[in-house]
Amino acid sequence: MEAWIIWLILAVALGVAEIFTLTTALGLLGGAALLTAGVAAVGLPLPLQLGVFVLAAASGMLVIRPIATRHLRQAALPSQRFGVQALIGQSAYVTQEVTARSGRVRIGGEEWSARSFDETLVIPEGATVDVMQIEGATALVYPRE
Repeated sequence: MEAWIIWLILAVALGVAEIFTLTTALGLLGGAALLTAGVAAVGLPLPLQLGVFVLAAASGMLVIRPIATRHLRQAALPSQRFGVQALIGQSAYVTQEVTARSGRVRIGGEEWSARSFDETLVIPEGATVDVMQIEGATALVYPRE
């Protein structure tokens, strides 16, 4: 069997293994093996093929892998919330008694109409509450323990 076929089989096997592990390392080694398969197909001797494989694998691990890992880590971060969605989870100060039907709260310097998240609760003026949900221009709030 010719050397380039062996390198090609190794590249495919490493590529398939990368699909199952998602480490980027095996994919880079598979790319190095694919490059070496091309060098072997040209007819370079085995020591030069091994040198190409080692150089390609090392440069991939030292240059490409940190960049790919950084991009994967950034993609895993939760996206930032904007607008009214950013208010969910913040604390608020009750400026007018909050019931299941009406009330007013101050959230981050702005006054909002509010309703109690739990319809059975009446939250007195001066209490600190958490914003649980926003419905239109009304904050649904729940008292802090």
